[in-house]
Amino acid sequence: MAEEIKNQKELAGKETAPHAHRRRVMVIVGFVVAFAVVLGGGAYWYVSSRTVYIDQSVISGTLINLSPQNADILNQIFVKVGDTVVEDQPVARVGDEVVEAKTTGIVTAVSDDVGQLVSPAAGSYVVQMIDPSDLRVVGHLDENKGLSKIAVGDPATFTVDAFGSKSYQGVVDEISETSRASDVVFNVSDERPTNEFDVKVRFDPEKYPELKNGMSAKIWVYVK
Repeated sequence: MAEEIKNQKELAGKETAPHAHRRRVMVIVGFVVAFAVVLGGGAYWYVSSRTVYIDQSVISGTLINLSPQNADILNQIFVKVGDTVVEDQPVARVGDEVVEAKTTGIVTAVSDDVGQLVSPAAGSYVVQMIDPSDLRVVGHLDENKGLSKIAVGDPATFTVDAFGSKSYQGVVDEISETSRASDVVFNVSDERPTNEFDVKVRFDPEKYPELKNGMSAKIWVYVK
């Protein structure tokens, strides 16, 4: 009888040891998972707290209008949309005057008024162009959504709707001194109006030649 009890105890001990080992393994795994969750959450919070997202953004540059000095008949256009021109290159002839490019850039529009009278009136052009080095990604950011965190020189990444999730690199080049609103409207509501400010991101147009004026974009600024 004593021998049988001894055998039963030994068998119980053999069965208990694997269970205890499995419990220890489960405890260790649970601890590792919990630690990973905490670490991941902390990393996400850290990155989020140092990132300002600007959804409403567009690639923009200053358009350069080329027009004659005097009103006359537009005789000929020497370039077409998409052409690259260099400074002082002839782009059109109006009467006896040859209209030249003011800088190196890309032609964005040409007049279709060949044979018609054209003038140097403000806003008019026979050829319109843009200097690619002047292109910026301009984000419109509400003043209460991280504007105070951003500084000139902060690194940024951006995507362009036309190219899906492809990421581009840039740096904050300018933060507007005034809001985009032309007038401040006061009302009796408890909710104060929120103004938008422009945040401009500079990028290398030679590195990203596919980026064009007017393309929609999204910006992530990494604040220091």
